[in-house]
Amino acid sequence: MKRHDVVVVGGGVVGAATALALLRQGFDVALIEKGKAPAGFKPGHYDARVYAISPGSARFLDNCGVWSRIAAQRVSPYTRMQVWESEPAHSLDFAAAELAVPELGWIIEDSLLRGALWDALAGATVLTGVNVAGAPVAPEGAPTGAPTGAPTGAGNPRLKLSNGETLEAGLVVAAEGADSPLREWAGIDVGGWSYPQRSIVANVTTEKPHRGTAYQRFMPGGPLAFLPLADGRSSIVWSTDTAEAGELMALPDAAFRKRLGEAFQHHLGAITAADKRFAFPLRLLHAQSYVAPGVALVGDAAHVIHPMAGQGLNLGLADVEALVAALVEARKQKKSVGALRVLQRYERARKADNVEALALVDGLHRLFRLRAPELGGLRELGMSLVGRAGMVKAALAKRAMGIG
Repeated sequence: MKRHDVVVVGGGVVGAATALALLRQGFDVALIEKGKAPAGFKPGHYDARVYAISPGSARFLDNCGVWSRIAAQRVSPYTRMQVWESEPAHSLDFAAAELAVPELGWIIEDSLLRGALWDALAGATVLTGVNVAGAPVAPEGAPTGAPTGAPTGAGNPRLKLSNGETLEAGLVVAAEGADSPLREWAGIDVGGWSYPQRSIVANVTTEKPHRGTAYQRFMPGGPLAFLPLADGRSSIVWSTDTAEAGELMALPDAAFRKRLGEAFQHHLGAITAADKRFAFPLRLLHAQSYVAPGVALVGDAAHVIHPMAGQGLNLGLADVEALVAALVEARKQKKSVGALRVLQRYERARKADNVEALALVDGLHRLFRLRAPELGGLRELGMSLVGRAGMVKAALAKRAMGIG
């Protein structure tokens, strides 16, 4: 039987970041990924899947030792955000200069971010193509949450893997995403719902330059975002009703580009080219608890948010930062990293913030889908008032940037 301080299940960005952050703090870590290792970043190719990384997340990645490696390869900083509903002239604008920061954030491709994290995992045990074959179990009759490094039979969770190995750990971290089996095995209930929407993503070329600006227009079917890429193109995230999304996915290229340009009110001129489109369903999810004895949830295993604000990954990385801080403190106090009281410190640090973000984004989603004529004017008035209220506007921006 192999023993580790922490076993992380799930090798996506959040899972890999968890393993790396713990490794850099001196923990003995194993990472289990059911798929293959990432193929790595290919400079000649642009992913359709990108993330809006906040300054708070960039600071955390820098502390993990990977930010400089990511920034040296390819990132697209954005220094301005423009948000509107009916007319770009009535938009709510955020500018880095107003907040005395160099950037509001960066658009980064999934393969670059995940590849950099995996490349930095030298020294950790990494198992690929392996599943957890069943629920973590503790030796019969033993209390859970025994100190890290305790002898066999002291109660540390044990994971049986599909390759026949068994791992014992002081703590198992569930980072397998929204449909986390570990969450279910730990008996943690979730609440939430599916939205009657799908998001379409693609990389597009526009007639006019994006000028390092992230754009978002709210429409009856859902928001449409244009995110700046380093080569001058934009990554779009178009969330709309399921039926319309199906229609848009079926359109020929020229017809899709025409519809996209119209939806964006030709704010960057004509859409002159578009890469392959992908679509995915949308939902909201929140775990009733983030922890159980010997188990902690991070990222989408704990919460899933509507993509309109681009905050899903930033919330997940904030989870990782708080969990690692709680485990480092437990080690200083010679407490078990899997003890419930230790893990509840992590939960207290993150749950209220995540609930607030989920509620805010869901509320905005519902507000902008209401079609009463008088509400359009009220929404525009609200955005105008926020734009004029400097302190409120700055507080909202810093909250989204992870620095306030």
